[in-house]
Amino acid sequence: MTSTMPNDRNEERRRRVLLGPLPAGFLRADGTTDNVDADYQAALALQQQLCGGSVPAAGPPLTARLSITIAQAKLVKNYGLTRMDPYVRLRVGHCIYETHTDPSGGKTPRWNKVIHCLLPPGVNSIYLEIFDECSFTMDELIAWAHINIPQAVLNGETHEDWYPLNGKQGDGLEGMINLVLSYSVGPAAVATFPPVLVVPSTGMGYAAMPMYAAPHMPPQQPQMQQPPQPQQPPITAEQLQQIEEMFPSIDKEVIKSVLEANRGNKDATINSLLQMSE
Repeated sequence: MTSTMPNDRNEERRRRVLLGPLPAGFLRADGTTDNVDADYQAALALQQQLCGGSVPAAGPPLTARLSITIAQAKLVKNYGLTRMDPYVRLRVGHCIYETHTDPSGGKTPRWNKVIHCLLPPGVNSIYLEIFDECSFTMDELIAWAHINIPQAVLNGETHEDWYPLNGKQGDGLEGMINLVLSYSVGPAAVATFPPVLVVPSTGMGYAAMPMYAAPHMPPQQPQMQQPPQPQQPPITAEQLQQIEEMFPSIDKEVIKSVLEANRGNKDATINSLLQMSE
């Protein structure tokens, strides 16, 4: 009796087993493939959105880089007790950068500062402010501007222009600032001008503190390993002098920054400067 009961149980189990091919929805929550397809389509759409509408081929990730030369400004009024000491604070996306201070720059400050920064996806404008650096009081905001990046720049052209400034005198009536913009996309890492950290102050406005240096001083590079930079052909003094003689009305620092933005290509630099001087 005891020897036959295990066999009876096995036969009963065999009769309950489902034989044949498994259904397509086996082990899925709802027995369909819709969930898997929906997840795949959502992941594909997210990847396309992050990559600008297309799935990139295999290879190193591309980086959008924006070079901004803050050349000079012409202001309509001196707000300082003697002469103003202006500097520029620039915001690109969520990153903030600063130039050095032009001591006694007054209404015609000059910086000739080139800032290389990453351009986040969807960002097509920059915001800048000009401050008068004060020794014993809060730095005073003199002028500001919200500048849309020209489409020609995003198409790869170097663009130089004077942009109107807003301020106490009214919109577009505080003076003008001279910028040179260039844009490129490539796999190489970019050496960025260190951003500054803006923290609320106890007075009116905000106090700026560069992440790697004292306020309004040329920042020092952090002690960390930098990625290898792409090799560029050296720019000779003779080559720079030849271009300067061709364009005597354009500032030498601007010419140098345009030549560097074109990676030392003399013909491309001349074409860019011709467009700037039109």
